[in-house]
Amino acid sequence: MAVAMLIGFWIYDELSFDHYHKNYKHIGRIMQNQTGNGQVWTGRAIPFPLGEELKAKHGSDFKYIVRASWQGDHILGWKEQRISQTGIYMDVDAAKLLSLKMLKGTNDGLKEMHSVLLSASAAKALLGDKEPIGEIVKIDGAKDVKVTGVYEDLPFNTSFRDMHFISTWELYATEPWVKRSSEEWGNNSFQLFAQIADNNDFTSVNKRIINTKLDRVRDEDKKYKSEIFLHPMQDWHLKADWENGVNTGGLIQYVRLFLLVGIFVLLLACINFMNLSTARSEKRAKEVGIRKAIGSLRSQLIGQFFSESLLVVAFAFILSLLLVQLTLPWFNDMASKKMTMMWTNPVFWLMSIGFALFTGLIAGSYPALYLSSFKPVKVLKGTFRVGRFAAMPRKVLVVVQFAVSVTLIIGTTIVYQQIQYSKDRPVGYDRSALMMIAMKSPEFEQKIDLLGTELKANGAITQIAESSSPLTDVWSNNGGISWAGKDPGLDADFATVWITHDFGKTVGWQFKEGRDLSKDFATDSAAVVINEAAVKFMNIKEPLGTVITWGEDESAKKYTVVGVIKDMLMASPYEPVKQSIYLLGDRGNWINLKLNPNKSVKESIAKVEAAFKKYIPGAPFDYKFADDEYAKKFEAEVRVGKLAGFFTMLAVLISCLGLFGLASFVAEQRTKEIGVRKVVGASVFNIWNLLSKDFVYLVIIASFIAMPVAWYFMKEWLQKYQYRTTISWWVFATAISGLLIITLLTVSFQAIKAAVANPVKSLRTE
Repeated sequence: MAVAMLIGFWIYDELSFDHYHKNYKHIGRIMQNQTGNGQVWTGRAIPFPLGEELKAKHGSDFKYIVRASWQGDHILGWKEQRISQTGIYMDVDAAKLLSLKMLKGTNDGLKEMHSVLLSASAAKALLGDKEPIGEIVKIDGAKDVKVTGVYEDLPFNTSFRDMHFISTWELYATEPWVKRSSEEWGNNSFQLFAQIADNNDFTSVNKRIINTKLDRVRDEDKKYKSEIFLHPMQDWHLKADWENGVNTGGLIQYVRLFLLVGIFVLLLACINFMNLSTARSEKRAKEVGIRKAIGSLRSQLIGQFFSESLLVVAFAFILSLLLVQLTLPWFNDMASKKMTMMWTNPVFWLMSIGFALFTGLIAGSYPALYLSSFKPVKVLKGTFRVGRFAAMPRKVLVVVQFAVSVTLIIGTTIVYQQIQYSKDRPVGYDRSALMMIAMKSPEFEQKIDLLGTELKANGAITQIAESSSPLTDVWSNNGGISWAGKDPGLDADFATVWITHDFGKTVGWQFKEGRDLSKDFATDSAAVVINEAAVKFMNIKEPLGTVITWGEDESAKKYTVVGVIKDMLMASPYEPVKQSIYLLGDRGNWINLKLNPNKSVKESIAKVEAAFKKYIPGAPFDYKFADDEYAKKFEAEVRVGKLAGFFTMLAVLISCLGLFGLASFVAEQRTKEIGVRKVVGASVFNIWNLLSKDFVYLVIIASFIAMPVAWYFMKEWLQKYQYRTTISWWVFATAISGLLIITLLTVSFQAIKAAVANPVKSLRTE
């Protein structure tokens, strides 16, 4: 019951994601489908002018339309204080759209261009006990804004949980590249949120807005068939996966999976209760007979057995509450949640009591109906026999238990196998000792060379370089690229990363052909390095020297391929590496440092921090390691694997507890038979074999039932990964062998105990 309750809390937390926002049923994110090379791509990035176009053409369909940047890490400064916080730039109606709970100020705080709303924790961290309203803070060392409101920190189970400040869209739009994007319908670099009018629904609104972008793009871009639609907030978390323009679910499959696991774990415990109750039927047969003989009705007996079951469940329920309270912190850590016991929630108590009653009725149903059916005359005459098929229901229930256990073992093994398969995938560069630092402030400009010179001199690092994207993601994808021999019907979309000269040396990428970009070649300002995926995508046999043209008019630029590297895995480890180009840029967004392998990491970090405080004192020293960030890409799968493994162990344990009880009962029931067999010469092995083989047969039957079920569901689960492992026969063999060993160990204790008992004691009553 405790396990089922924990799973229930987890499912409730998942299903209530984003419910903090009062109007979540009417809020949506504008997304778009675009077609290229026969495939439909679905994305959240949209063009700048779409917001105003929707207001002009479909204003009556919406209550709020809010443009937004992407959430990112920024530096907030106040006097001498500097902190790093995740924030976003949004339109004036952001606080109303998200129904933020304002602790100070109002939800109209973004009306002034140079204003900011802070979360309670950000205000405390930055300003301490100072009254925040009216204080001037600086964003990224460049933008002075006035604090006009403080809102309650958003809960953990919201999409905006890390949003600790909101500044204005108008201020964001003053950045040169954003200003240039204001009329660019082909530049998908922004987010757009909306709340539909109260009398509207998503389906009808989507039908009306579908061609809003398509009607405005250039004729040459109409081939992408851009379709605009709203993705409801209530589906953001659980239904975030798209394939060929169709929503294929997402985390909702794990909610369904763990719902089934919770039901099965509880069912296994109920099966144990039923099995042991019916196994004791012969001992209670006379009791039932006497009760019936003195006038007990069958309904009264059924009531008695149900009341016994409900009493056991009532005590179990009280203990389960205690167990959940004790284990919830550990479970939260494993599941990456912040759930609490809902002691004051009446719905929780109604559901819990209903859950306990249901469990009691399920657990007591079979014993009540079976035991109450005994004939009193046969029982009291001593002619009552349970019959050759009386044990059949118990055997069926044992098979069900172990079929569930085998399925869970196989499923958990394949989940871990998939995770390991992806972790072992070649990444095309050396992640070890690679430090990444985001360049969040103008202070970084013109300081990188000084920083690199000092850090190389003091031995902290061996290489330093800049890049437009972090090493574990790609922030820019671009089309409009052509080359000699390009198929006219091919939509060329490349992952694009701007780098400085020593990037290749810093990350240790591996060349297949050609050379790295170098300061020794002045022409390298018009040179690019491409990956293996790009060579395959471009279908060129001799990539070196190939001229790539970027753009279609007089402003088009030409680049020459000077090197081909092995595919550098920067995005999802579960998908093929995208065709990529790397070219020189003036300034990046990230600094990448290769720490000196001959120095301790702790010593190197200390030297890097000292140099940063010397040259960039206005920015907090925030760093990440590439291998840590890469490991985060597996967090969801690892978390599911841990949960599945935990529940699998419990399922096996519960099944074995039931098996242990049944083995004990069978050994007790056959005490005299065992005594006779020993007297006539049976060995301990013979007795052990006699008592164990029936249970082994049941586990083998359960395994043959579980194998096709597990294979089918895990094959479907693996389909969502393009880079996936195969389901090997050894997974099934290992699961079944392991369970057989556990079964034999469980049964053997009682079997050997019965086999070594003195037959004189068991036979002397005859």
